[in-house]
Formats: sequence, structure tokens, C-alpha cells
Amino acid sequence: MDKLLYLLPVLACPVGMGLMMWLMMRPKNGAQPTPGGDQQELLRLRKEINALRAERNDIQDHPA
Repeated sequence: MDKLLYLLPVLACPVGMGLMMWLMMRPKNGAQPTPGGDQQELLRLRKEINALRAERNDIQDHPA
């Protein structure tokens, strides 16, 4: 019985870590990820980057 008391704190860490990992991996509020949502965001960001590069090139080509 004494050995069980010494074993409980040792097992508490990995069991607690596993529980926290499981809770973090669950979807929040039943929200389902939208298919293609990440790709739409990626395309939007690429367009923004291209627009910023074009603006930067215009400024470098025609300094004020």
C-alpha cells in the first residue's frame, strides 16, 4: 500500500499530460473545419503579398 502512494505522483504527470493533450485536440464548440478555408486564406494572403511587392517596386522605380 505504501508503494502505491509513492507511485501516484509519478503517474499523475503523464496521465494529466495525456488528458490535457486530448482536451486540446477536441474541436471547440462543435465547430467543424470548413473545407478549403485554409486554401482560400492562403490565396488571399498571396494576393496581398503580390500587391505589396508591386507597390514596393513602384515606389523604388519612381522615388518621390
